[in-house]
Amino acid sequence: MARSYTPYHPGLLTDLYHPDSAYVAWRANRSARTTFDLYARRAPFGGTYLLVAGLEMALEFVRSFRYTAEDIAFLQQIRDYDPAFLEHLQHLRFSGEILAMPEGSIAFANEPLLRVTAPFDEALLLESGLLQAVNLATLIATKASRVVWAARGRPVAEFSLRRAQDPFVATRSSRIGGCFSTSFLGAAFRFRLPSTGTVPHALIQLFDTEHEAFEAIADTYNRYTLLLDTYDPRIAIHTAVAVAHAARDRLGHVLAAVRLDSGDLFSDARYVRDVLDRAGLEEVRIAASGDLDEFSIQELLEAGAPIDSFGVGTSLGVGAGSVERDIEGGALGGVYKEVFSVDERGGRAKVKVAGDKSTWPGIKEVYRLGNFDEDVIQLADEPKPPGSERLLKPVVQDGAVVPGSLPPLSEIWEFAQSNLRRLPDEYRQLVAPTPYPVRLSHAIWLMRDQDIAEQPGLRQTELATAADSSRGQGAP
Repeated sequence: MARSYTPYHPGLLTDLYHPDSAYVAWRANRSARTTFDLYARRAPFGGTYLLVAGLEMALEFVRSFRYTAEDIAFLQQIRDYDPAFLEHLQHLRFSGEILAMPEGSIAFANEPLLRVTAPFDEALLLESGLLQAVNLATLIATKASRVVWAARGRPVAEFSLRRAQDPFVATRSSRIGGCFSTSFLGAAFRFRLPSTGTVPHALIQLFDTEHEAFEAIADTYNRYTLLLDTYDPRIAIHTAVAVAHAARDRLGHVLAAVRLDSGDLFSDARYVRDVLDRAGLEEVRIAASGDLDEFSIQELLEAGAPIDSFGVGTSLGVGAGSVERDIEGGALGGVYKEVFSVDERGGRAKVKVAGDKSTWPGIKEVYRLGNFDEDVIQLADEPKPPGSERLLKPVVQDGAVVPGSLPPLSEIWEFAQSNLRRLPDEYRQLVAPTPYPVRLSHAIWLMRDQDIAEQPGLRQTELATAADSSRGQGAP
């Protein structure tokens, strides 16, 4: 099946300052081969880890990046660019290399998720498209993994279509994070996923009585689910039991589950479970939905709610945080920063000095020691630590996607679930998880301190501030 995430006018999937900056570099004849790191300064949702996603969309963007004649005409309207520069853009294609953590990888703050090396203008023009692809997908995949972990092995269905920031990305990323199924038929078709759903309240209200509605559903399907909370779930469950017995006797049709979508889910679920069990319907499962997230699911199960599966919508589709717990959500603060360049003068480390937003120079590798014992970020020319795994893999070389870099979603899901199972529980806690150890090599520290010291015009007070800020971020 064809998979395409090619954006509309990929050459314009930039901010205005990208072609503006490329123009300055072109006029100054500065085309150094430059390396950028894409990373997040902190994990989302107050957590420790990130579940990497979005690489497939990112590579589709890289592969499709070009300026059409229509794009060039538009740029001519908004800026007085030299026609020779516009001709340069019209022939520009990405010719560099990209290394990335595969989708489904576990990453931590400040670790490069992608490392891009290319002529300056090529690498710069990719910034927004790469960030847009990786930020949203990684945010939602991480959110889904937290929701699934809170559910303690119970199936989680993704219900986010109507509110998702990007419905296809939300479903795909939720699957990587461990969701069992989706309500979104378009995504189920596109990604070959199980599709699940019940009925809306509107269908129940279509009939004169709830009993008539339940009976119509039971008559229609040989296995069916009934929605209980259109009026009063504690009355509805008794109606559901009567309809279930009658439909089985008459047609052999089976009540598979009932769903609670509002109200006091804990108390109602216990009441419903008791009624079902006393009616000899122990096999009927209880599904819950209704503005759920990882925190509410965890609270329900810790209290002993007899809920067998969950449907989660808005909090997954938008990667929501929690206002009640003062936890940010809605966006992953991924950044894309220049770290090294090579021109006729040789190689030069690149550092931004800006307190907490200061950057780390050099062409880097990320290695994982043992079973999540520690991660080490070091320069690419340093020897690989013994007993470690290299996390960045080549995915684009000489502008072409490396074969095998775009595995099917089923393989990404397997890889992600394997990594999540290996991640120790102390790093998966929803609130106040144990910080994961990520160490920067001594060579990176030396490169950074040397580059800061060599920056002209940087006062000693600024040097001291930069050094103090550095020592608070992964000092060896």
